[in-house]
Amino acid sequence: MSQSDSIYEIHDERFRHLIVASAGLDELYSGCRWAEGPVWFADTQCLIFSDIPNQLMLRWVEGGGVSVFRSPSNFTNGNSRDRQGRLVSCEHGGRRVVRTELDGSIIVLADSYQGKRLNSPNDVVVRSDESVWFTDPTYGILSDYEGYRSEPEQPTRNVYRLDPQSGRLEAVVTDFRQPNGLAFSPDERRLYVADSASSHDVDAPRHIRVFDVVDGRRLINGRVFCEIDNGLPDGFRVDRTGNVWTSAGDGVHCFSPEGQLLGKIRVPQVVANVAFGGTRRNRLFITATKSLYAVYLAVEGI
Repeated sequence: MSQSDSIYEIHDERFRHLIVASAGLDELYSGCRWAEGPVWFADTQCLIFSDIPNQLMLRWVEGGGVSVFRSPSNFTNGNSRDRQGRLVSCEHGGRRVVRTELDGSIIVLADSYQGKRLNSPNDVVVRSDESVWFTDPTYGILSDYEGYRSEPEQPTRNVYRLDPQSGRLEAVVTDFRQPNGLAFSPDERRLYVADSASSHDVDAPRHIRVFDVVDGRRLINGRVFCEIDNGLPDGFRVDRTGNVWTSAGDGVHCFSPEGQLLGKIRVPQVVANVAFGGTRRNRLFITATKSLYAVYLAVEGI
């Protein structure tokens, strides 16, 4: 198969060792308005993902198709899991971060900072020390399509850390235009955060920044990790060797731990987010506009 016929675009020979050349792109579901927030549940072998404008959270099961997990979803966007296996979600509608308990009840983890409502929490990740880190751009309050139109109460669009013991919420970065996806490196010594502000301003950033994590609490030495050459970075994940797999306008872009573009997986729709899953964690699930896709890789997610 020639590269022109393949779904893969090779920019660095190292990329060949991360992909399965014969593996195709599987469309698992279609019918969303804007698919987002995939998270894998290994214990039940299913994927939960969001369809933000349709106010849905959906569940995909191998051989069983897609069913409704939660409706209405309060315009839920990004999802993650904590160390107890509980679902942690960002709600545009409630302008809050919530956790779904094992009995199905929902508790609020954060909905305000310094006495003012959050903008619209977007994506979330839980560190090994149980701290919850999330981004808070204004996408969910810009219109009534993915939330409820409202004026922001926060003066900046921040990255936050929620302390697991005290419940204290702290803004750890305050200079983003529109912070979006985020993920830790395998050793949790780095935090990657996307800035997707070019969605509404062509001259704004379309890059991923990386920060050094100090004492599990503070971020220092922020710098640009990579630029996206087609579309913008939204959600992304990191594999066990430290490569970053990020959403983009033409598919999924893979960057080395040093920020070098290794290759792309071409996807026929604009990609919003990705998640590793499957029995061996070597299947990359891709939420892309109307559809859920998946492709097998030669590397596993962390």
